[in-house]
Amino acid sequence: MAAKQTDKDAAKNPDTAADAPDFADIAGMSYEQARTELIGVVQGLENPEAPLEDTMQLWDRGEALAGHCQKILDAAAAKLAARQAESA
Repeated sequence: MAAKQTDKDAAKNPDTAADAPDFADIAGMSYEQARTELIGVVQGLENPEAPLEDTMQLWDRGEALAGHCQKILDAAAAKLAARQAESA
């Protein structure tokens, strides 16, 4: 039987299934689209008067956008490395 998750446990692992935001729309974005939105997220995070809950939601979306951008960049780097290896 699984133990009940406490608030303290949730603070240690905020990405539980119940709390994890759904950013499925990000998966279909191009690098440029995700980067442009990420810039807007950063600008929103720089607003000192934004409510904490809004800031946390922006942070989560920014993390997802940054991860998506990194995945695209990693794939491009791997593709370039493979092409360089083929031509060597």
